[in-house]
Amino acid sequence: MQLDKKLIGHEFKAFDATAEAGKVRLFCKAIGEEDPIYSDEAAAKAAGYKAVPVPPTFLQALTNDDPEKGGLLKALNVDIGLILHGEQHYDYYAPVYVGDTITCQQKVTDMYDKKGGALWFVVSETSMKNKAGKPVAKATSITVVRNPDAAKK
Repeated sequence: MQLDKKLIGHEFKAFDATAEAGKVRLFCKAIGEEDPIYSDEAAAKAAGYKAVPVPPTFLQALTNDDPEKGGLLKALNVDIGLILHGEQHYDYYAPVYVGDTITCQQKVTDMYDKKGGALWFVVSETSMKNKAGKPVAKATSITVVRNPDAAKK
């Protein structure tokens, strides 16, 4: 199996996702986040925020709101059983608050193989901007694809 490096530079359709209060509360509960700044406007303002911020890792939940679910996996055209989430990294530029709508745009930035083609690494970046067009974050993700043909060699 050989992945098509022509995907490098491919941009997926941008989409908007809103940081809804209920989703933020559920997210905080799921990760055990109990800081009141993420649920109480008075606590957030007392801490110096203009409104209730979202936890930094909540941005992943926003990217999961993509209406074209699995765009990268569809573009790779490989069995999901061969996929492993290898790495996730965020660069934060500005806070995101409950109620903000964020535009997410994913792009494939690199593809390379290791172990003689047994493993493929697909690097993608998702830029996130607020409604004013100001960047709030960039997510860099590495998806690992196992090559089932490598074991046959």
